Amino acid sequence: MTFFLTFLAIVQSFSISLGVGSSTLAIVNFFAAIADGTIDAAERRMMGIVYVVLRIAMVLILISTLLLVFAEYGTSNLLSLSAFTYGQITVLGILYLNALFMTLHWMPSTFGPAIQAGSWYTLGTLMALLPLGLTDFSYIQFAMGYITWVVLAVSIVNGTMAIMKHQKEERESGE
Repeated sequence: MTFFLTFLAIVQSFSISLGVGSSTLAIVNFFAAIADGTIDAAERRMMGIVYVVLRIAMVLILISTLLLVFAEYGTSNLLSLSAFTYGQITVLGILYLNALFMTLHWMPSTFGPAIQAGSWYTLGTLMALLPLGLTDFSYIQFAMGYITWVVLAVSIVNGTMAIMKHQKEERESGE
């Protein structure tokens, strides 16, 4: 059983790393693609590949996390799971819901990509805290950290978009 749990923890860690990296590439590729005002076929193809990698990471994270949560639940009860575990479950739920809402065009582009980025970076931060033994925080502390990541991501993504829009307008007015 120890080998299996170790394997799951490694899969989860690798998957979160893959997701954080892919999420970063997705946003950077998006900024690069729209810089000229249009997303051409090659840019769309590369972005599609990154999205496939993101989906693979999300599925692997979901499976490994659920199995690890069930293992933790097996030694305690649902109400005594750690804030760390509840935090992971919360972020995963928001990642999936937000991805669904963006796919259905229910989530405005002002928030959707930034929520994804903030969620991925929150998962990455949680995984970085784990080997350091810094997981003894309350759910409220987790929520404050998560909200901070999302607000930071919204600010960076929308700030970058505003700068790019301004630069495009300047280029067009100078022509």
